[in-house]
Amino acid sequence: AALPLFGVHLPLTKTMIVVTFVAGLLPVVGNLVSNSVIFVVSLAHSPGVAISSLAFLVLIHKLEYFLNARIVGAEIRARAWELLTAMLLMESAFGLAGLVAAPICYAWLKDELVSRRLI
Repeated sequence: AALPLFGVHLPLTKTMIVVTFVAGLLPVVGNLVSNSVIFVVSLAHSPGVAISSLAFLVLIHKLEYFLNARIVGAEIRARAWELLTAMLLMESAFGLAGLVAAPICYAWLKDELVSRRLI
């Protein structure tokens, strides 16, 4: 991350890169795994570095959610806020499966409503 800019060099960087890449292929769980690995390695350096790493990772992942919502939203002709709302509602109702299925279900529902001229 940006740690080398501040003179902080963590051990096992190549291992963390590989773990982050492989874990990133798994939705949601991959973020937890890669963030945990980075946090633990950072904690071995110092608690301040660990907290900084965690704050950076959380910020990046939240920005990623908004960016993904915009990209997927453009593909299904929906605004980012519509997609994020659908994801929050589906996650509340159905958990992780709802979160993953939300963009697909929302795209289908919106397409059906538009084809029947209800919206």
